[in-house]
Amino acid sequence: MKSETIASVRTRFRGVARAGGVNPRDVDVLLADVTGRTPAWLFAHGEERIDPAALDVLVARRMRGEPLQYIRGRAEFFGREFFVDDRVLIPRPETELLVEAAIARAPERARVLDIGSGSGCIAISLERERPDLHVTSIDVSFAALAVARRNARRHDAGVFFATSDAFDALRGEFDLIVSNPPYIPAAEVEQLPTEVRGHEPRGALTSGPRGTEVIERILCGRRAPMVLLEIGCGQIEDVREVTGGYEVTEVINDLAGIERVVVLSRHGRK
Repeated sequence: MKSETIASVRTRFRGVARAGGVNPRDVDVLLADVTGRTPAWLFAHGEERIDPAALDVLVARRMRGEPLQYIRGRAEFFGREFFVDDRVLIPRPETELLVEAAIARAPERARVLDIGSGSGCIAISLERERPDLHVTSIDVSFAALAVARRNARRHDAGVFFATSDAFDALRGEFDLIVSNPPYIPAAEVEQLPTEVRGHEPRGALTSGPRGTEVIERILCGRRAPMVLLEIGCGQIEDVREVTGGYEVTEVINDLAGIERVVVLSRHGRK
């Protein structure tokens, strides 16, 4: 076993990361994972010796563009830790706005439909924060649903998961629909960072040339009096063109001032 001091290992791999355009902080996180210590502990105990082999493997994956969350197998969302891998989109902080909006607007004991389960982070967060809600979550991907169900078991969430392409396998109506749909126009996917376009599931990023294909299916389905959607930067006018029988009643900006969540109601009702 080759042994080096933590300080030496940390300095060397942070240099490699910086030279390759990777945040050196990622090295600290991975080093903490392989040692079972916190980054603060590692910084304070630089004289301790470790075998750098395991870290070498993880840093190599990161240098090839693999997202840190996939390497670690987890991501934080709405105060909870979710298992993630390349079968699902990595939860983003912006999507917490969608959950917050749904928590505030869902009627008591409402039937809520989450379209596009992914990791299950939206549906599970809703059900855990509002146990009165009856939450159903659907996804066209069997693989994604396996991840979502794993996370539901972990958080003891009573979410009903089902395989469905939009409303194809569903019957009846709901009180509220929420969705973080694939909304990136297909031509723009190749402009995304390598760690996104090369590792995250393409079907969770784009639905077609316009990027609004799934949004249009959701709104034309008219299965709930209110719909909450996460959208992309500059996409609000595109959404207004495909609202079906809905009216945009509110737009919520994220911390960067980007129009991120759209609230739509039938005939303008809130």
